[in-house]
Amino acid sequence: MQSGRNEIDDMIVHEKMQVALEYQNEAWADGRADGIEPEIIADAAIVFAMRETIRLHGEQGAEAMLESLRDRMLAGEFSPERIIQ
Repeated sequence: MQSGRNEIDDMIVHEKMQVALEYQNEAWADGRADGIEPEIIADAAIVFAMRETIRLHGEQGAEAMLESLRDRMLAGEFSPERIIQ
Protein backbone atom coordinates (compact mmCIF):
# COMPACT_ATOMS: atom_id res chain seq x y z
CA MET A 1 0.00 0.00 0.00
CA GLN A 2 2.92 2.34 0.64
CA SER A 3 3.86 2.42 -3.05
CA GLY A 4 0.30 3.49 -3.94
CA ARG A 5 0.51 6.37 -1.54
CA ASN A 6 3.87 7.42 -2.98
CA GLU A 7 2.45 7.40 -6.50
CA ILE A 8 -0.47 9.57 -5.41
CA ASP A 9 1.89 11.93 -3.59
CA ASP A 10 4.06 12.13 -6.71
CA MET A 11 0.99 12.95 -8.81
CA ILE A 12 -0.05 15.69 -6.38
CA VAL A 13 3.44 17.21 -6.39
CA HIS A 14 3.52 17.06 -10.21
CA GLU A 15 0.15 18.81 -10.44
CA LYS A 16 1.24 21.51 -7.98
CA MET A 17 4.42 22.01 -10.00
CA GLN A 18 2.41 22.48 -13.18
CA VAL A 19 0.18 25.09 -11.51
CA ALA A 20 3.21 26.88 -10.02
CA LEU A 21 4.84 26.98 -13.47
CA GLU A 22 1.67 28.51 -14.88
CA TYR A 23 1.83 31.24 -12.22
CA GLN A 24 5.48 31.86 -13.09
CA ASN A 25 4.63 32.08 -16.79
CA GLU A 26 1.94 34.66 -16.03
CA ALA A 27 4.32 36.71 -13.89
CA TRP A 28 6.97 36.50 -16.62
CA ALA A 29 4.48 37.68 -19.25
CA ASP A 30 3.35 40.56 -17.01
CA GLY A 31 6.94 41.67 -16.48
CA ARG A 32 7.71 41.52 -20.19
CA ALA A 33 4.52 43.49 -20.93
CA ASP A 34 5.77 46.16 -18.51
CA GLY A 35 9.06 46.37 -20.43
CA ILE A 36 11.28 44.45 -18.02
CA GLU A 37 14.10 42.58 -19.75
CA PRO A 38 14.08 38.78 -19.49
CA GLU A 39 17.49 38.76 -17.79
CA ILE A 40 16.19 41.00 -15.00
CA ILE A 41 13.04 38.91 -14.53
CA ALA A 42 15.12 35.72 -14.40
CA ASP A 43 17.57 37.21 -11.90
CA ALA A 44 14.75 38.45 -9.67
CA ALA A 45 13.06 35.03 -9.77
CA ILE A 46 16.28 33.26 -8.80
CA VAL A 47 16.99 35.74 -5.99
CA PHE A 48 13.48 35.31 -4.59
CA ALA A 49 13.68 31.52 -4.87
CA MET A 50 17.04 31.42 -3.09
CA ARG A 51 15.83 33.68 -0.27
CA GLU A 52 12.77 31.49 0.27
CA THR A 53 14.80 28.28 0.07
CA ILE A 54 17.29 29.57 2.63
CA ARG A 55 14.44 30.73 4.87
CA LEU A 56 12.77 27.32 4.70
CA HIS A 57 15.76 24.96 4.55
CA GLY A 58 18.84 26.94 5.59
CA GLU A 59 21.98 27.52 3.59
CA GLN A 60 22.90 23.83 3.39
CA GLY A 61 19.47 23.01 2.00
CA ALA A 62 19.82 25.79 -0.55
CA GLU A 63 23.26 24.52 -1.53
CA ALA A 64 21.85 21.01 -2.02
CA MET A 65 19.08 22.43 -4.20
CA LEU A 66 21.62 24.33 -6.31
CA GLU A 67 23.69 21.18 -6.79
CA SER A 68 20.58 19.29 -7.87
CA LEU A 69 19.62 22.07 -10.28
CA ARG A 70 23.14 22.10 -11.70
CA ASP A 71 23.01 18.36 -12.35
CA ARG A 72 19.58 18.68 -13.96
CA MET A 73 20.77 21.59 -16.11
CA LEU A 74 23.83 19.67 -17.31
CA ALA A 75 21.54 16.74 -18.13
CA GLY A 76 19.57 19.07 -20.43
CA GLU A 77 16.36 19.09 -18.40
CA PHE A 78 15.82 22.84 -18.84
CA SER A 79 16.96 23.12 -22.45
CA PRO A 80 14.34 24.73 -24.70
CA GLU A 81 15.36 22.27 -27.43
CA ARG A 82 14.64 19.26 -25.20
CA ILE A 83 12.13 16.84 -26.70
CA ILE A 84 9.91 15.07 -24.17
CA GLN A 85 8.66 11.69 -25.33
